[in-house]
Amino acid sequence: MINLTINNKAVKVPEGSTILEAAKTVNVKIPTLCHLDLHDIKMVNKAASCRVCVVEVEGRKTLAPACSTPVFEGMIVRTDTKKAVKARRTVVELLLSDHPSDCLICEKNTDCELQSLAAELGIRHIKYEGEMSTYPIDNSSLSIVRNMDKCIMCRRCETMCNEVQTVHALSGTGRGFETVVGSAFDLPMHETNCTFCGQCLAVCPTAALTEVNNVPKVWDAINDERKTVVVQTAPAVRVALGEEFGLEPGTVVTGKMVAALRQMGFDMVYDTDFAADLTIIEEASEFVHRLKHGGKLPILTSCCPGWVKFFEHQFNDMLDIPSSCKSPHEMFGSIAKSYLAEKINIHPKNMTVVSVMPCVAKKYEAARPELGHGGTKDVDIVITTRELARMIREAGIDFLALEDEEFDNPLGESTGASVIFGATGGVIEAALRTAYEWLTEETLENVEFEALRGIEGTKEATVNINGQDIHIAVTHGLGNARALLEKIKRGEANYHAIEIMACPGGCIGGGGQPYHHGNLEILQKRIEGIYSEDRSKPIRKSHENPMIKQIYEEFLGEPYGETAHEYLHTHYVKRTKM
Repeated sequence: MINLTINNKAVKVPEGSTILEAAKTVNVKIPTLCHLDLHDIKMVNKAASCRVCVVEVEGRKTLAPACSTPVFEGMIVRTDTKKAVKARRTVVELLLSDHPSDCLICEKNTDCELQSLAAELGIRHIKYEGEMSTYPIDNSSLSIVRNMDKCIMCRRCETMCNEVQTVHALSGTGRGFETVVGSAFDLPMHETNCTFCGQCLAVCPTAALTEVNNVPKVWDAINDERKTVVVQTAPAVRVALGEEFGLEPGTVVTGKMVAALRQMGFDMVYDTDFAADLTIIEEASEFVHRLKHGGKLPILTSCCPGWVKFFEHQFNDMLDIPSSCKSPHEMFGSIAKSYLAEKINIHPKNMTVVSVMPCVAKKYEAARPELGHGGTKDVDIVITTRELARMIREAGIDFLALEDEEFDNPLGESTGASVIFGATGGVIEAALRTAYEWLTEETLENVEFEALRGIEGTKEATVNINGQDIHIAVTHGLGNARALLEKIKRGEANYHAIEIMACPGGCIGGGGQPYHHGNLEILQKRIEGIYSEDRSKPIRKSHENPMIKQIYEEFLGEPYGETAHEYLHTHYVKRTKM
């Protein structure tokens, strides 16, 4: 342990700690911009590029960046001296001198870390004026907008993309005044191997990276009298939406969310959880079929579009391993425009399906040409949790005062197995609840597989089914996925089933969720909210959902059968590995 003093407060921290880490232990706030420390997913942005966190260290002539300066025995630190504060202000003033002043119409207005820091430091005018760097806005993709005029070169996105996700779609380019974080050869994002997971924009402190705004499209659809507008909401949305209205992370707001969507003018409000149950029936059937007939193992879950695009680029020699199941919201769209459209007697082309997702990659996924039927797309428009919150506020709805309402039927009934899709490990746990009973023809009394839960990067478990040990792995974050698949390719590991989610924590940490600003306690609380919803459900196994049984009897026929394949399964595309 190292003993030091910060602002006259005695501090004792482990050797190797930084001044910033030491200051946090005694509640001394040192502002930062480039720093981002996500220990639980082994990610620390080490750029130390912004110099906002400079402090005075006794005996040192120059100011020290607190985020990258290790402590030493007897160190004396001052964070609040005139010299340190003046330097901090100067750094922020210089950043503002090369930053657009369009805060009122900026996507990150009130949620911008640069804006907040300028306010904290009392900066009210641009001190340094002169030439500003300008770049064309890249809105080529359907998921992410890059506005490099607002880039402050913190390199957070680069660290997240390269070190955590190992996608390597972003990197610092240029020199001096022309330096910016960009793509290889300045390619537009849709021409790179970007997976559109959105983790870059989740950590961006400004509006240099934001999601494509689909809110106007939704309002247009709602106000089009020729269209029947159906909305569905993903499991992870209900435990994060409340944060936008001041509620604690993890607060379950399912009923209020349904009520808000009805007030906004949607014709029908459904739960993607229903389609998650449907996904389990198909995915568990596929797993059992492969297990019994010597099919290709391990089976990989395919619910996450960021992960799907990742393996299409990075592991395109393994395209026969992932499950062929569509993701739940795509399954819902397919069923809505066939089974539901027939029931309510409307033409599929007159139905607009809107998905509320925790994910920006879902925007890209909905446009994939193979995800449609009979000339119509399964899902027409995707908005994020943040966009839904914006729409609720636009509509003048007092969200906290809403009385809880129920989803519509026949596609609104769901089980506890479906809601846990929102947390890492949830998909494979839900599949096990069903596969176990199908293989053993016995009732599974304890449905909670604790070994598959938690925010660790990779988890492993062995479940004995009918005397056979079924080896399972769960991982989240694309860097962890890469490490696991390369281990399998080298023959160092063997599994029967693997769940992979692109985002840290799973969907609860998706790129479209309310910004958590590196606070992983928020992700943990969202996960707890997911599991509390599971425990509150009267039915906790997908195959016991009466509405699921009904749709197979009336429309789909045999699980994993011909009709099910036509509407609920897909194929993958071999993409260039850059």
